[in-house]
Amino acid sequence: MRKQPTQAKSEPGKSLPIGAISVGVIVAALCAVGIWRWSTVAHPQAMNPAAAVVSYVGEARCAQCHADQAQAWRNSHHALAMQTATDASVLGNFNDAQFTKDGVTSSFFKKDSKFYVHTDGPDGKPQDYPLPYTFGVSPLQQYLVPFPNGRMQSFVVAWDSRSKQQEGQRWFDLYPDQKITPADPLHWTGRNQTWNYMCADCHSTNLRKNYDLAKDSYATTWSDLDVSCESCHGPGSNHVAWAEARKKGTYKSSDGANGLVVDLKPAKGSWAVSNPDVGTMHWKGDARSHNEISTCAPCHARRHPITADYQPGQPFLDAYVPSLLEEGVYYPDGQILEEDYEWGSFVQSKMYHEGVTCSDCHDPHTAKLPPISLNAVCGKCHAAAKFDSPQHHHHQAGSAGALCVNCHMPTKTYMVVDVRRDHSFRVPRPDFSVAYGTPNACNQCHKDKSNGWAVDAVVKWYGPNRRQEAHFVEAINAGRRGLPNAERALTALIQDSAKPAIARATALSLLPAYLTPASMPAVQGALADSDAQVRSQAVRSLEPLSPQDRVHLAAPLLTDPSLAVRIEAARLLAGTPSGLSDAQKTALDRDIAELIAAEMVSAERPESHMNLALVYAQMGRNGAAESELKTALRLDPKFVPAMVNLADLYREQQRDNEGQQWLEKAMAAEPNAAEPVYALGLLKIRQKQYSEALPLLAKAAALQPSNARYSYVYAVALQSSGQVNQAIGILQRAHEGRPADRQILNALIAFERDNGNIPAATVYAQQLVELIPDDPGARATLQELQRQAR
Repeated sequence: MRKQPTQAKSEPGKSLPIGAISVGVIVAALCAVGIWRWSTVAHPQAMNPAAAVVSYVGEARCAQCHADQAQAWRNSHHALAMQTATDASVLGNFNDAQFTKDGVTSSFFKKDSKFYVHTDGPDGKPQDYPLPYTFGVSPLQQYLVPFPNGRMQSFVVAWDSRSKQQEGQRWFDLYPDQKITPADPLHWTGRNQTWNYMCADCHSTNLRKNYDLAKDSYATTWSDLDVSCESCHGPGSNHVAWAEARKKGTYKSSDGANGLVVDLKPAKGSWAVSNPDVGTMHWKGDARSHNEISTCAPCHARRHPITADYQPGQPFLDAYVPSLLEEGVYYPDGQILEEDYEWGSFVQSKMYHEGVTCSDCHDPHTAKLPPISLNAVCGKCHAAAKFDSPQHHHHQAGSAGALCVNCHMPTKTYMVVDVRRDHSFRVPRPDFSVAYGTPNACNQCHKDKSNGWAVDAVVKWYGPNRRQEAHFVEAINAGRRGLPNAERALTALIQDSAKPAIARATALSLLPAYLTPASMPAVQGALADSDAQVRSQAVRSLEPLSPQDRVHLAAPLLTDPSLAVRIEAARLLAGTPSGLSDAQKTALDRDIAELIAAEMVSAERPESHMNLALVYAQMGRNGAAESELKTALRLDPKFVPAMVNLADLYREQQRDNEGQQWLEKAMAAEPNAAEPVYALGLLKIRQKQYSEALPLLAKAAALQPSNARYSYVYAVALQSSGQVNQAIGILQRAHEGRPADRQILNALIAFERDNGNIPAATVYAQQLVELIPDDPGARATLQELQRQAR
C-alpha cells in the first residue's frame, strides 16, 4: 500500500519520456496508486541521572524553604492556570447571567455555593452542568464540565476578565463567527474540546492522562492542580533530601548537584556592548545553554507529544515534535498566523541565536516583565541612546510608534480577546508585504495606508543602505506555491546554517515535491545536521527515493540520539525488505516499537490510529492496519481520512465493493471533502465506469483546485474520453497555480504534441528543462520537439 503525494513524484532526476506517454498506461498507473497520508493531531538538556526514581513533593513543600519565590509565583498566571471553582477564583458573573448565540441560551447561576451553567448538551437538549474548575484567568477565564468516563470538557462560552474600560466583564463565545452544532467536533461537548487531551498537561503539574483506549475513558491525575514549582524544576524529592542532609551538616560538595532534576542555573558572565556604534549587547562569559528554553518549550510551543511519561529535563525532541513553519499556522516569512505559543517564533530570532533566554525579559516566578517601561526592558540589551530615539524609530517620543515592541513584536489577537506578541523580534519589512502578502508592523498601525506607502517611508527614513538581509521568505513562499525557483531556493536555505533551524527544517518538508539529484546533497548534509528538527525532516524528505536509497541514507539515523529522529527513520524504513545489516534490523525493530508507542501517546485521537495503520500497511500487516482504521472510526465515526484509507486498503485486497461503501459514507459525512470524491473517481475508472468517473474527478478538482494531482488526473480522464482541449485547459490552469509541477508540465507537453501544437509543446518543454536542466530525458524531449518544429 502506498501513499499518494500531493505533488507528483518520480525517481530523482527522471522525467517521463514524452514518446512513451500513453493515456491508457497513465490511467492504469493512477488506478494503482493509493491515497494514504500521514496525519498529525495538531521539541541537550542537563538532567539528573536519578530523575527516574524521584517523586513529586508539591508546591507547599517547596514553599517551606523558598518563601520569596513561592510568594512571587502565587499571583502568576501559572499559579492561576487551573483552580477549584470558588467565590475567590471564579471571575464570571453567575448571578443568573445569560448569553445567547445561534438560538442557544446559556444561563450561569449558583446553587448550594456551587457554579453551574444551563445550556445545550451533546444531544442538543438543555440541562444543568456543574462547573467545578476554572481554567485560566486573564484576559479570559473558561470553565470545565465533568462528563462520564473521566472526561472534562472546556465550555466555549468564556468570561472576558478585562475591565469594562477595555470592553470586558462580559460573557462571549470563543467561536463568534461559526455556528457550531452538537455534531461538530468543536462543540463544547466534542472531542476537540476535551480538557484531558487538549489542555490539561500545560495547566497542571505532573499530569497523567491515564487514557484507556478499550473504554475510551480517562482516570487523569496530577500532583498540583496548577503550574507549580516542579513543572519547571522537576520532581523535588531528591532536592528535599539534599536540603535536609545539608541542614544536618552531612552534605558534601562531592555529592554533586543539589538534587534538582533540571539545571536552570544561569551561566556565569554578563551582557556587554562590543561595539558602541552598533549599540547592542553581546554575551561575555561561559556558554549559555538552552536548558531554560527547553523547559518552557513543552507548553510554549505548538507541538504534539511522543512520550507518555515526560519529565522536566528531557530533551525537547525526545518528548515532543514541534510544528514547522506550516502554511495556515505561519506566514511564509515566519510571522504568526495561528497560535504558536512563542517557541516557534522565538527560535527564529537573532536573540535566540545570541543566547537570550526567557528569563532575560520575564521574571521566572511571576512570569511578568520587570516593573519598568517596555522600552527600558529592551534597553537592557539595546542602547537607548541609539535605539530609543526619533533618529531610529522616526516617531514622536512617547507615542505608540516609539515603542520597540510595536515595531518588532507586532500583535495578533486569539480567542477573541487574547492579544499575543510575535516573539521573532523581526525588523519590519513592508517590502515583503508587497512581494509575498505577509503583514508588517507599519500597516498594523497605519491601517488606512497601503503597503507601498510603508515601503516608501522606510526607503525615505533609512536610505539605500538600509538593512535588507536575505531572508528565508523567498524559499518558503516558492515551496508553498510551486514556483519555478522552488528547488533552488529551498536547497539554498537548507544549506545555510546561519538561518533558523525551524526554517531549514520547513524547507526540507517542502523539498520532496521538487527533489532531483541537484538538491540531494542538501538533504544528505541535513541528515548529519546538529539540530534534531532538521535531521528529522531530512529523513522525511527521503520519501520519494527508492527503497534501496532510503536504506542507504536513513539507516544510520536508526541510532540517532533524538527520539523524534529515530521514529521518523522507523516510519520511513518500516517494511524494508532488504539492505539492512543485522544490527540495523535490530535497531529498526526497536524504533518501530518506539514509533508505535509515540502514536499511542495520543491514543484517544483517530489521527494516531490512522498513522499506525499506515505503518502496519507498509509492513504488510494488513489485518493490523484494518483494525487501527476501524479503531479510528470507533473514536470518531465521521473521521473521513480513515474512511478513505480503509477503502484504499480494500482496493489492495480486491475488495472495491466494500471500499465504495466507505467512500460514499465519507462523502455523506463531509460533502465538501475532495479526497473521497477523488478516490471514488479512481475506483470507477478501475471498474471501467468512465462516464461515472469523469464527473467525480471534475468535482474533486473543483473542491480542491490547489491540488495539482487532482487536476492532472481529471485532465488525463478528459483526454482519454476525447476531450483534449478541455484537458489542456485544466492542465494550463493547474500549471498557472503550480508552475514547478513536473507532472503537469509533462502532461502538457504530451497533450499539446499529440494535439499537433508543437510550438506550445516546445514552450512547455523549455520550461521543464529550466526546472531540471541536468535531466537528459527533458533535454532530449526539447531537442526532439525543436527538430519537429523546423
